[in-house]
Amino acid sequence: MRAFAALLARDLSLLLPIGTGGGSRGGAILPLVFFLAVAMLFPFAVGPDPAVLARTGGGVLWIAALLAAILPLDRLVSTDLDEGVFDQLALRGIAEESAMAARLAAHWLAFAPFLILACLPAAALLGLDGEATGLVMLGLLAGTPGLAAIGLIVSAVMAGLRAGTALAGLLFLPLAAPILIFGAGALSRPDSAGLALAGAISLALAALAPFAAGAAIRAARGS
Repeated sequence: MRAFAALLARDLSLLLPIGTGGGSRGGAILPLVFFLAVAMLFPFAVGPDPAVLARTGGGVLWIAALLAAILPLDRLVSTDLDEGVFDQLALRGIAEESAMAARLAAHWLAFAPFLILACLPAAALLGLDGEATGLVMLGLLAGTPGLAAIGLIVSAVMAGLRAGTALAGLLFLPLAAPILIFGAGALSRPDSAGLALAGAISLALAALAPFAAGAAIRAARGS
């Protein structure tokens, strides 16, 4: 438990825009800027009609969050793999699965809370009412753990293959589509079934991610 806490603190210091790591991975700033930029530019693309913005704004925020989650993937795992961090952890008896569990928690903490809070100004820019804004925020709260889990798995696989961010995005988007469908679909349903399904998918992915990403890192270290 102490080793996990130390790994989590280290990863947060690298991914957050503040801390001893100086936010060198850009984990929080880039997704947040992208998310808000989409919310600001979308009204210019479709026009200022309040009815159109209110009807489409929730879906736009979901798509913006989905695309913003791709931005930290390029160095989420690959930098530590190249620098031999996982080799050092293995020498200390720390399994790849434990390291990936800490990285998953840090990755979620570094981008998801900022996006959820950014829904407030973004929703105001798009003219969403309080109910729609609350549904988007609840949906992102339920869905972002799954987005973080998919991102971690894809990043670990791509790091082992030495592939680029473009390929990571191509893998990420179809895997994340179910979360988008159920999360954004909750905006047009009278019940909370969509949010529940998005949350269930997220929990399953979060439980699977450390093992899948750990196996990818172990394969990359052995190659």
